[in-house]
Amino acid sequence: MTAPVTSSSGVNVSTTPNSNATNGVPNFTSNFNTFLTMLTTQLKNQDPLSPMDTSQFTQQLVSFSEVEQQINTNNNLQQLIQLQTTNQAISAAPLVGDTIQYNQDNAALTSGSAAFSYTLPSNATATNLLVEDASGNVVYQTTGSTAAGKHDFVWNGQTSTGVQMPNGGLYTLKVQAVDGTQNPITATISSYGLVDGVNIVNSSSDSTSSSSSSSTTSQAVLDVGGISVQMTELMAVNPTINPSN
Repeated sequence: MTAPVTSSSGVNVSTTPNSNATNGVPNFTSNFNTFLTMLTTQLKNQDPLSPMDTSQFTQQLVSFSEVEQQINTNNNLQQLIQLQTTNQAISAAPLVGDTIQYNQDNAALTSGSAAFSYTLPSNATATNLLVEDASGNVVYQTTGSTAAGKHDFVWNGQTSTGVQMPNGGLYTLKVQAVDGTQNPITATISSYGLVDGVNIVNSSSDSTSSSSSSSTTSQAVLDVGGISVQMTELMAVNPTINPSN
């Protein structure tokens, strides 16, 4: 079941409760009831002249009680995590409709353009910019700035042959820069895009230990033209874009 949360901006944020934390409760209850039945039966049928040692039963009862408390603690922690994630989504909802800069090298083609930014750590003698489609094909290339520092690049959505690509596609910017000795210079790339919504995404991780089961974590992410942007990847809100290649 999903629980919709509506922000002040009218954005619906759907959450998916994590059921993993409660999966152990029915099994525990069944085992605990079975144990109590066996314990009661043994006590009722023991030899009055040679009563059974109940210390072991007491220890098992204590162990079951500790497990029950641990399960309750885990459930409470999961509820707190879910509440925190929902609060993150509500806090991020005002970003819907804003342009952001985020720490990824891919952007969606929207209204006939896609905007990127790249930063050179040092001066280059040559810089080439390549725009790749979702299949990794180079659809456009041009020369870029060779000066050290941050440079914005706005692609007009046209291929090298002048064909206009349709809106909605995802494209990646690659920067090929070299110094005076033809050694490659690694550029830091980010992108710009309009926030369309906020989603809560569940991700599962399996433990390598045989005694541990998989766990599920949730986090609020921004939907930027179909690209999921984590809050930790957010670099700026409504930044100034100065195309200079």
